[in-house]
Amino acid sequence: MRERRIEVQPMAGALGVELSGVDVSNPLEPARVAEIRDALVRNGVVVLRDQKLSREAQLRFARQLGEPEVHPIANGMAEHPEIIRVLKPAGERAFFGTSWHTDNSFFEKPTSFTILYAEAVPPVGGDTLFASMEKAYEVLSPPIQRLLEPLRAVHSASSAYDPRTTGDAKYRGETPITYRYSDAIYDEVEHPVVRTHPETGRRSLYVNAMFTQRIVGLAPHESRALLEMLYAHAARPEFSCRLRWTAGALALWDNRSVQHYAIDDYAAFERVMYRVTLAGTRPVGAASEPASRA
Repeated sequence: MRERRIEVQPMAGALGVELSGVDVSNPLEPARVAEIRDALVRNGVVVLRDQKLSREAQLRFARQLGEPEVHPIANGMAEHPEIIRVLKPAGERAFFGTSWHTDNSFFEKPTSFTILYAEAVPPVGGDTLFASMEKAYEVLSPPIQRLLEPLRAVHSASSAYDPRTTGDAKYRGETPITYRYSDAIYDEVEHPVVRTHPETGRRSLYVNAMFTQRIVGLAPHESRALLEMLYAHAARPEFSCRLRWTAGALALWDNRSVQHYAIDDYAAFERVMYRVTLAGTRPVGAASEPASRA
């Protein structure tokens, strides 16, 4: 049967598109996968609604886009370790992803794409905000761009996953999403503050409040001041779009150019999601590669 033509609906001026005419529950033709990937890289966020995905189907689709990862700290499902079941029970507060961040920037080779499927959603609340770090970089003044381009920052999972600050119930298996002890909690890695996208050549800010610890070579007060300025700048609404989840929605985003924030405003309701992340490459700094106008 001939595949339907993909229809594209922008989500906001800065980033994000919804695609219709796509059913990823069955294997896709390579040309259709290439269309979805192109839309994702160009727009940062892609949403496909009304999908009916088993865990096997979600993984199959993920493998058409890249190599699924097994998270070193958050436990995946027993039968599918590449999938994290993101359960938020009714009557509890959310704790997973509830501040601005880029998925797994503390990896030496950080995650490229995230693929998140909604099985059950609250009647209201639980939206996700996305922000274009390409737009955030573009509007910085030339002197600030020149300041940032040679800088590097330290990323670590310690602030988000250290049991001394987040509690050890997650490590005892007493919470809906459980963690395991790993050296990855405290490992540190350096990445450029401004990275160049490996597929488009476009530049973007690459620091985030959840995992970035400090800027290399700056005094502590200088690092804090510069990072706080960049965090506030990156969260400006004109760089963002907002996803209202519906059951069966599948969202994909490009962590190489996008940050996101899971809003915790639905304590009375349950939400069930399934997350797969795909392996990426070591970030290259803007000071190392000329920017493309792609």
